[in-house]
Amino acid sequence: MRRVLVTGASRGIGRAVALAFAERGDRVGVHYAAGRADAEETLRRLPGSGHALLAADLADPRAAQDLVEGAVQRLGGIDVLVNNAATAPSDGTRHRVTDVSYADWQRHWHRMVDVNLLGAANVTYCVARHIVERGGTGSIVNIGSRGAFRGEPDFPAYGATKAALHAFGQSMAVALAPHGIAVTSVAPGFIATERQAPKLAGRDGGTLRGQSPFGRVGTPEEVAAAVLYLASPEAAWSSGTVLDLNGASHLRT
Repeated sequence: MRRVLVTGASRGIGRAVALAFAERGDRVGVHYAAGRADAEETLRRLPGSGHALLAADLADPRAAQDLVEGAVQRLGGIDVLVNNAATAPSDGTRHRVTDVSYADWQRHWHRMVDVNLLGAANVTYCVARHIVERGGTGSIVNIGSRGAFRGEPDFPAYGATKAALHAFGQSMAVALAPHGIAVTSVAPGFIATERQAPKLAGRDGGTLRGQSPFGRVGTPEEVAAAVLYLASPEAAWSSGTVLDLNGASHLRT
């Protein structure tokens, strides 16, 4: 049994990841920022016992530190961290350079940098120090994005922060390997989460499915399966990798 902290676990990919770990007998910390009811539903679905519900706005460095301290206390420690929390693309976060005011441009950039990059960096710092100081080993998996490589013209701050998250993960892979901590990232393409259901059901659904030669989009469970593997001891030699999960919809060279 391992102790796993999953940030942004109230819905979608985070919920699927939390379920995947719990189903294999792990104890899971379900983090959320604002959607308490959704996070409680995630917690309710987890098999086993000893799981914990944890609230924190990761844009606040002190809250990130408190989150990790709370998870350590309630789970009995942390062996695996999944950095999934993010301010994601939506109608409310769209900021194409030609379409928004300078004030809104600044607002979106600051929020995405604070949560998607600095929030993940701060939680990683606190978890890594906890693992190193107790003399254990562990795994950290970052949830990045295909947009880091393909570009996000409507959400440039999102694409930039996910690219930075990938780079941050590789830096941590080198820094933490001597301490027995493996660090990897996944880069999903379009995923059929609850938040994306209206878009998939609408007029853009066919176009989104057509991005992949499989003729469909990915599922949260497929991302969770990859995270479960990368967090396993058997995958330690994969440390530093960024794994594409996009159904061949974007191929890097």
